[in-house]
Amino acid sequence: MKFYNLKDSSEQVSFAGAVKQGLGKQQGLFFPESLPKLDDIEQLLALPMVERSVQVLHPFVKEDLSKEQLTEIVTDAFNFPAQIQPINEKRAILELFHGPTLAFKDFGARFMARCLQAFSADKKLTILTATSGDTGAAVAHAFHGIENIRVVILYPKGKISLLQEKMFTTLGGNIETIAIHGDFDDCQALVKQSFDDQELKETIGLNSANSINISRLLAQVCYYFEAVAQLYRQQGKAALKDLVVSVPSGNFGNLTAGLFAKAMGLPIKRFVAATNANDTVPRYLQTGEWSPKDTVATMSNAMDVSNPNNWPRVEHMLRSGIVPEDCVSSKSIDEEQTQMTMIALQKLGYITEPHAAVAYKALQYNASDDEFGVFLGTAHPAKFKEVVESTLGQPIGLPKELAECATETILSVEQEADFAQLREYLLK
Repeated sequence: MKFYNLKDSSEQVSFAGAVKQGLGKQQGLFFPESLPKLDDIEQLLALPMVERSVQVLHPFVKEDLSKEQLTEIVTDAFNFPAQIQPINEKRAILELFHGPTLAFKDFGARFMARCLQAFSADKKLTILTATSGDTGAAVAHAFHGIENIRVVILYPKGKISLLQEKMFTTLGGNIETIAIHGDFDDCQALVKQSFDDQELKETIGLNSANSINISRLLAQVCYYFEAVAQLYRQQGKAALKDLVVSVPSGNFGNLTAGLFAKAMGLPIKRFVAATNANDTVPRYLQTGEWSPKDTVATMSNAMDVSNPNNWPRVEHMLRSGIVPEDCVSSKSIDEEQTQMTMIALQKLGYITEPHAAVAYKALQYNASDDEFGVFLGTAHPAKFKEVVESTLGQPIGLPKELAECATETILSVEQEADFAQLREYLLK
C-alpha cells in the first residue's frame, strides 16, 4: 500500500518510507491510499489482541513486513493490556495506561521503534519529537538503548508534571531532552522547522516520533478494536448498536486512529473530541473558522495544544466521505468542570486524572442515556499525583514505574524557542 502526502498527492511512499520520513514535502502528513474494509468483524473480535492486531495492520504493511515479522513486532510492542472498566451500566473507561510509561502512547511508540529498527538497516537516525507530557516518556523508553538511533525530545519547561518530566529526562544514553522556554506549540513548531531544513534532515537522518508518524497512528487503531472486542464479550451485540467513544484530544492522533478503525468497519456510531480550554476544534466545528488562540496551561496539560498537527487527517476523512461528516462532535471542558468530574467519578468508586475526566464530562454532554459510552483513560492517575490528590483529598500511591524515576536527576538542557539554537545543538 502507498501512503500519499495530503499537501502534495504526487508524493507517494511505502509504509517503510512513511515511517522513516515522518513528514512529507511542505510538512504534509502521509495518509494511506485506502482504508481496507475488514471482513467478518465478529470473527475478528473473537481473536486475541495480538492475533487480531496483526490482521488489522497487515494490509498497510504487507509490502514491507512479512506476517511473521509483523507478528514478532506486535507481540513485542503490545506486551501489556488495554482494559475496559465499567463505570455504570451505560458507561465504561478504556484504560490505556498499563504499559511501561503508564500512558496510551506506549502502544504507538513501541510499535514505531520496532518498525524503525527493522527498516533502518544500521543507518544512523535522529528522532526529534515534541511532547506535551506523555509522548516524551513513551518515545524515550521505546527507543532507549537502541543502537544507531539518537532521540532528542523537546518539551515546554515548567508546563508538564514533575513525574511526567522525570520519566523521560533521567534516562541519558541515546535519549537527549531539551526544556524549551515556551509552550508545546512552540516545541511543535521547532520540530516542523527542522523538517523543512533539507541539509539538517540529510546530515543527521531526521525522523519524528510524534503522532504525525503514520506508524504510531496505525498502532493506536488496534486498541479501538480491543475495546470493542471486550465490550462484545461482556455485553454482546447490544453494546455495539449505539456505541459512542469520547477521546481526550490534544494533537488529535488518538481521534484519527479511532476514525481509521471506524472506516475499516469497526461498529462505533460516533466520536466526541473532548478538549480542555484549548478549544480550536470545538470552535471550528461550530463556526467553520480555523482560528487557534494562544495555548492556555491547564491541569490536563497533555492536551494543551492550540494548533493540533493531526487535524488535517481528521478533516480529510470527514470531507472526503471516508467517514460520515456527522460522526465527530467536539466539546470544550473548563477547569472547574474537570475537577468536579474527577470528584463525581471518585463517588462512583473510580479514581481518575484530568484528561479522562475531560473525556467523561464531554461524553455526558454528547451521549444519550440510550447510547453506550466509552471514554479513554490515557494516563495513570499517579502521573498527575499532585493535582489528583489536591482535587480528591486522598493520597494515591506511586506505581513502581514512577517510584523508580522519582528520585533520579533531570538531565535536560534548556533553550529558548529559537530554531538556530536548536539546529546548532542537533548538528553538534
